[in-house]
Formats: sequence, C-alpha cells, structure tokens
Amino acid sequence: MMAVQTNAAVTDQDATTVKRLRVGVGVVGLALPVVLPIGNSIISAHLGLLDSLSGSYYTHMRNVFVGGLCAIGVILLCYRHNRREDLWSSVAGFFALVVAMCPMEPPASVVAHASTTQKVLGVVHTSAAALVFASLAVFCLRLFRDPAEPDGPLRQRVYLGCGIVILLCIVGIVVTGLVHYAGSGGVTPVFAGESIAVFAFGAAWFVKSDAIADLARASGLTGVAALWR
Repeated sequence: MMAVQTNAAVTDQDATTVKRLRVGVGVVGLALPVVLPIGNSIISAHLGLLDSLSGSYYTHMRNVFVGGLCAIGVILLCYRHNRREDLWSSVAGFFALVVAMCPMEPPASVVAHASTTQKVLGVVHTSAAALVFASLAVFCLRLFRDPAEPDGPLRQRVYLGCGIVILLCIVGIVVTGLVHYAGSGGVTPVFAGESIAVFAFGAAWFVKSDAIADLARASGLTGVAALWR
C-alpha cells in the first residue's frame, strides 16, 4: 500500500511540475514584448518603441532582456514531459541561452563601426533566435496538438493559430529584411515580428499549462473551465 501511495505522489508531482514550467514559459513570453519597451521608455524618459526586442541589450532594459531569455532557456532545459517534447524543449532552451549570451550586432547609434567579434556574435545571435522560434513553432503546430494528449477544440485552435503566427512572423522578418523595408510610424518589422511571435508562443504555453481552466474553476466559473479543458 505504501509503495502505491508513493508512486501516485510522484506522478502527481510530475504533472504539477510540468504545468508550472509551462506557466513559467508562458508568463515570461507574454511579458517580455510589453515590459521591454515600456520599461525602457520609463527609465530613459523617452516615449518610443525599440528597433527590436534583441536591441534591448543596448538599452536600460538589458538585464531584463537577458534575464528573461535565461529564465526561458533554463525552464525549457528543465522541462520534461515525453521524449519528443523533451528533445525540442532542450533544443529551444539551449538556443535561447545562446541568444541571451551572444548579443546582436550593435546598431550604428551605439557603435559607429562594429568589430569583427561583434559581427560574428550578431550572426550567432540571429541564427540562434531563428532556431528558437522554429522550435517553438513545432511545439504549437505539432507537439501540443498531439492526438495522444487531446485537448479541447478551442485549445487546439489556439495552438494552431499561435504556430501559424510564429511562422508568419519569421517569414515576415526575413522578407522585409531582404527588401530593406524599415517599417513606418516608428514600428520596425523586426520589433513587430519578434514581439508578436514571442507573445504567440507565450500564449500557447500559458494555455497548455491549464492555467486558464484552473483559474476559472477557482473562481467558480465551471462553464469557462470546461471550455478551456
């Protein structure tokens, strides 16, 4: 009897840990696109958007940007659910840490002439960021929609929508870069694409964590909870 209780306790703890890790990724992903530009505007006393989320490295929000990416990277590396998700989360987590540790090439407003090292780190940063987004798109489009772990139709649509948004953002950033489109109204394609993609993957992980259903049940909204099962 004791052995059975112990096994059940371990299983419950494992499920709880997975949920909490998903919530962690979701919350950080949802917060970064909002906190970085607002925080920089407040600290610098200059209202405006960033050229890119990665450009936060050269602003007052550098520590928040690097810390947020490190948090996502560590959580993804610690994430364990099944073999396929373990593999992809490890890939995404590793490259998230690479993005955090290798800053993008500094803009001309910061450094007139970037050094060779800065240019190389910039290439590594961009490549790693693309791999992170691609890995997280796989989570949304395939892993979270695995028939072996069926979620409700609403959640399935959320995962699909988030995955498509991430892919469209990647394509949009690449295309606008190739045609040298700098954006308009103070919003650059890179900032818009990165922000929307990060928000999309954060939303997908938050929904997958069951946090919405848990909050609804705690509030007595059983109908809402059932909708987000």
